[in-house]
Amino acid sequence: MRITTDQIQTQNDKTLPQHRESFDHLRLILERKNIDSQQVIDKIKNFQVAIPSWALGTGGTRFARFAGGGEPRSLKEKIDDVGMLHALNGGSGAISLHIPWDIPSDVDAVKSHAAALGLAFDAVNSNTFQDQENQGHSYKFGSLCHTDSRARRQAIDHNLEVIHYGKELGSKSLTVWLADGSSFPGQMNFRKALQRTFDALKEIYQGMPEDWKMFVEYKPYEPYFYHTVIQDWGTSHLLASQLGERAFTLVDLGHHLPNTNIEQIVATLMMQGKLGGFHFNDSKYGDDDLTVGALKPYQLFLIFNELVEGMEDPSSPNPTPAWMIDASHNLKDPLEDLLQSVEAIQLAYAQALIIDRIKLEEARETNDPAWAQEILQEAYRTDLRPLIAEARLQAGAAIKPFGAYRSLKVRDQLIKERGLKTMATGL
Repeated sequence: MRITTDQIQTQNDKTLPQHRESFDHLRLILERKNIDSQQVIDKIKNFQVAIPSWALGTGGTRFARFAGGGEPRSLKEKIDDVGMLHALNGGSGAISLHIPWDIPSDVDAVKSHAAALGLAFDAVNSNTFQDQENQGHSYKFGSLCHTDSRARRQAIDHNLEVIHYGKELGSKSLTVWLADGSSFPGQMNFRKALQRTFDALKEIYQGMPEDWKMFVEYKPYEPYFYHTVIQDWGTSHLLASQLGERAFTLVDLGHHLPNTNIEQIVATLMMQGKLGGFHFNDSKYGDDDLTVGALKPYQLFLIFNELVEGMEDPSSPNPTPAWMIDASHNLKDPLEDLLQSVEAIQLAYAQALIIDRIKLEEARETNDPAWAQEILQEAYRTDLRPLIAEARLQAGAAIKPFGAYRSLKVRDQLIKERGLKTMATGL
């Protein structure tokens, strides 16, 4: 199923007068603050968030999975779904593949299909956290950290294979997340496990093209209970720093212990030029629990405050991070969830862009926390939804993507095309 420009235009015609009124009012408010609305809009239009191929189907918990119907049955249909999202919001112009769940059988056809929908291929992702059919050596006791050199060799070769597919698709980066760890004290030698992991990552790093980046992800828990080999941002940064200038830390919002100051982590990594990627979700106590911004929108804004400060600083050594949503859609329609997530990300980004940074720095330098809070919350409490809608309108997308999705009865159409009991690969 494709959403046409005519369908978008029909949906926009319903809300255009109301949107014009809201946006004109907001533009005047911003002008009084010496903020150029169009400059902010242009940055929002250029801000693209990748959709992972595994996020297009209904997820589940370790207790159950309740499918919603109409899920993509192939890589082509996954690309179709991302194309629909991008047509609706103008901000989902990339797809991130997970190998081996989504190995392209015909690379040229896959690339042509994605290009026709205005999509590029973002980072490719390896999978050594589960065994595949006919796999020679199990990852039950680790992959890159495994005591058995044959299992490590298998995991290294898999990552090199993922790089091969990524090169063919036009990707420029590899994301490595390892489930490696232990569940019982004494089960694993911490130092040996970390050293083996580093040695394996070094071989993978050396196997990347010169213009590629490696993103090393971390997670303090799950699936193992006692320890994970790459448990926090410091360990990831340690590995990335030793691997080389093309290796970076990847921050996933759901991969932290409760009350972790993620914005401080972001600032530190950007200061070191080592923040490579960012996975968005919202988390209460586990991994990738909720829609972005559903639970902690102010924290998301504070994180973007640090991201914008780093990105807008001409002296910053940090490259522009790769952006991706990484969430499990257990109760909602996955496409609706993704639409809401992208909008929450765009909103937090826009709010961070209108912070009066000169005044904020004055408040900091004069040790005035009350004034600093006022400055931040002035930006956060400014309703920039009309500005986000205007960015979508200028990009040829829907003023109200969620409303358009429901009005067009997209899920009903997908169920008619694909069936009620389809299941996306990787789930």
